[in-house]
Amino acid sequence: MLGPRVARAGAGTGAGPGGVPRTAAEAAAAVDAVLAEHLHARVAEARSVDAVFADEVATRVAEFVLRGGKRLRTAFVWCGWLAAGGTGDPGTPLRVGAALELLQACALVHDDVMDESPVRRGAPAVHADFARTHQEGRMRGSAASYSATAAVLTGDLALAWADDLLTETALASPYGDQLFREWQAMRGEMVAGQYLDMRAQATGSSDPALARTIATLKSAYYTVARPLALGACLTGASAGALDGLRSAGRCAGLAFQLRDDLLGAFGDPAVTGKPADEDLRSRKLTFLLAAALRLAAETGDTEALAVLGPEGSGADTVDRMRAALERTGARAAVEEEITELSGASLRHFADTGADPRARREFAALVARAVGAVPNGEGA
Repeated sequence: MLGPRVARAGAGTGAGPGGVPRTAAEAAAAVDAVLAEHLHARVAEARSVDAVFADEVATRVAEFVLRGGKRLRTAFVWCGWLAAGGTGDPGTPLRVGAALELLQACALVHDDVMDESPVRRGAPAVHADFARTHQEGRMRGSAASYSATAAVLTGDLALAWADDLLTETALASPYGDQLFREWQAMRGEMVAGQYLDMRAQATGSSDPALARTIATLKSAYYTVARPLALGACLTGASAGALDGLRSAGRCAGLAFQLRDDLLGAFGDPAVTGKPADEDLRSRKLTFLLAAALRLAAETGDTEALAVLGPEGSGADTVDRMRAALERTGARAAVEEEITELSGASLRHFADTGADPRARREFAALVARAVGAVPNGEGA
């Protein structure tokens, strides 16, 4: 069942002559072929263990990973590798990118369970698909419990496959120790950020500093800073170069998360592939919400405080929340912060001594992730 799907996903990478990507965008496209080959082998291994496990869990991981995604992390790995000299086998940063895409699959599957999100990438979330399987199969017990548990296991398998691929790559690299340490730090930061996010929602926190910490751990490091450093590690980059890339990535990653917060409140589900009101209905602590509450308190906007606070309710609550985010100036403030962070990220990247080609690639990636960036910063 997976074979034709994998073949289609691996075709047409858009790479240059000899199949070597010329740009970060081409690397992001080329990683699908690496993923398809790796996942085909992993599903075959799973089938040798048990056919049901292979069909219902391993194949779901493969299909979810190959269904799409921005592949931004792979693009940033490539950019970090290029910034640090781009030496060695160009397939190695693609394998690191593939490991990151598997780790991202784990994060998304688990995140959808925790947030009870029904849709991901324009299709039923993994736990929702398991619930359908439970209902159609007329299985015993709770469909909700079965689907959540099965989805957690599916995410766990994606994580195991990610670790396996990264470990194989590290063992084959002369800089494997450095690569693994970067990966190790990133995984811990991810879990810390996810826990703080969950805890903030349980406590009803509206602390802007906490919102920024969560965004830094969950997104800035994981999406940009660590992928850049992972790519640079493959060339044996110096400690100073790695620090500069992490600084650039932290700024760009925060800008990326702030853009995601805006899309979560105002985005079009047809474009984002997920509901546009989940963060608002759950009053998830985002920098956008925290900024709105702070601004409302400063200006005495009691209506905004009431609708944005934990006790806000009513049939038109989401519409009123959106109006409050606009009226308080929070949306505009976040847009301004995105612009400032984007510019800072490009300056940090330039300070690493990366050549003009790498700087152009990074600027294009930042623009893709967060929108327009200041003119001339990526030259």
